[in-house]
Amino acid sequence: MNEVKAPVVTGGCQCGKVRYALYVKPENAHVCHCRMCQRATGGLFAALAGAPKAAFAWTAGEPGIYASSNLATRAYCRDCGTPLSFSYDLPDARFYVTIGSMDDPELAPIEKQFGIESRLSWVKFCDDAPAEKTGEDPKAATFFATMRINQSS
Repeated sequence: MNEVKAPVVTGGCQCGKVRYALYVKPENAHVCHCRMCQRATGGLFAALAGAPKAAFAWTAGEPGIYASSNLATRAYCRDCGTPLSFSYDLPDARFYVTIGSMDDPELAPIEKQFGIESRLSWVKFCDDAPAEKTGEDPKAATFFATMRINQSS
């Protein structure tokens, strides 16, 4: 007998044409202040929560995919433009959804801030969350050293 998985989190775009499900509790909820995330969301930062790629599924529609760098892709709704996800192109990397696109964003409280070198001086929130500059961790610095950004400056 086939086992039917029940989603833990659901979400989707503004117009409802693209929907997704996470089959585990969201992990590593964070905001990223880097310029790439600012441009990708059109906002002050990207708010993201993840899950293993195997615990994620698109459940309705097909999103557009943009390779924002040689290391990562971002999904969005082709009809309404809602930013939906971010994922590094690594086999064991988490798949991140935008917290604002979740049906219940309360399920993903922010745990950390990344890319704080680009945080706008007047953005003040989550001050008690640990913060990290891009590439501050030596392992991350090696990874990011190979990045080629595909966004305009």
